[in-house]
Amino acid sequence: MSVNDAKSAVKANDASESGAPEAATSVATGGAGKAAARGTPSFGAFVRKPARESVAKAASATEGLRAETEASWPADAVEVGAVIDAYGLKGWLKIAPHAQDGRALLSAKRWWLLKGREGQGHRERHSAVCVSAKVHGDSVVGQLSGLADRDAALLLRGARVYVSRADFPAPAADEYYWVDLIGLDVANEAGVELGRVADLIDNGAQSVLRVTYPSTDKDGKPATGERLIPFVGVFVKTVDLAAKRIVVDWEADY
Repeated sequence: MSVNDAKSAVKANDASESGAPEAATSVATGGAGKAAARGTPSFGAFVRKPARESVAKAASATEGLRAETEASWPADAVEVGAVIDAYGLKGWLKIAPHAQDGRALLSAKRWWLLKGREGQGHRERHSAVCVSAKVHGDSVVGQLSGLADRDAALLLRGARVYVSRADFPAPAADEYYWVDLIGLDVANEAGVELGRVADLIDNGAQSVLRVTYPSTDKDGKPATGERLIPFVGVFVKTVDLAAKRIVVDWEADY
């Protein structure tokens, strides 16, 4: 989720369904910001991998850090965190995940690293096999192939971490990754089109859809209107990812 995006999973029927919608200042990631639905399964527990998989992963660990280009970057790459420091002395990275459970980081076989921002000069792109990853407090620590010491890890501080959407673990039946909700059309049960999901945020109690639509300002000039719709079962009735459509119990004049 965090998915920012993208970036985390939200559960429509898990949050409180009582009371009127709260007045949020903005809404979300799959976009940016940390969020995860309450009640989602924990990915903090680990089990021993089968020997065959361990051997394969050990072999891939010799690959090392690989230089990438914009052309080789995966089309479904989703930003899921940022490197904030080195961890320990053996090349591990400390990641601030955009989703509280960091599930995408923990499940991905390869991490894609982008250092530098558009318009700020040279941008470095790399990728590496994730040899091991685990939750550590409110962060995720991971070991990438080719990073053997702390100095090498420190060179990646500040890089944004992406994973392929295809590497995300499958959500539960009533969960959705933020990244999958962004761009969906929103209509109410009467068929009135309300706009399109621009992003989401976590207001502390639940995830909230920020739905934008064409409007006009006080001078009659084109403008963008905005609706904030809590992503809870009392308001969100159906989510059809295939049809790219969400149906809500929400009036156009709310």
